[in-house]
Amino acid sequence: MRLNSRIHGAVDYGVVLFLFISPTFFALPDITSKFTYVLGVIHLLLTICTQFELGFFKIIPFKIHGIIELIVSLALFGLAFFLGNLEGDLAKYFYWSFSIAVFLTWLITDYKDNSKNLS
Repeated sequence: MRLNSRIHGAVDYGVVLFLFISPTFFALPDITSKFTYVLGVIHLLLTICTQFELGFFKIIPFKIHGIIELIVSLALFGLAFFLGNLEGDLAKYFYWSFSIAVFLTWLITDYKDNSKNLS
């Protein structure tokens, strides 16, 4: 199963919501909470600036969006170790899980050029 750009966009907005509620829902430690809110804002900006059906400004090509998400998934996996050492296992496991989810989303998304599908 491959996610198309429209479904990926909906997933992205869900991820932003997840990032905004996670610090409270999971009672994340202070630095991890702040980082999670910042990551939520960054992901929202990436999503609204992407050239796909659910983007608003359509500046960033969808293929580049995919490359950014791959890099972020790998960086978050490494960040999990740092936050884990700094703030404990909850931070580490949260970011391990989140990085894997981002990577799996990247893996199943079809990032082919979708510009012909945009209005």
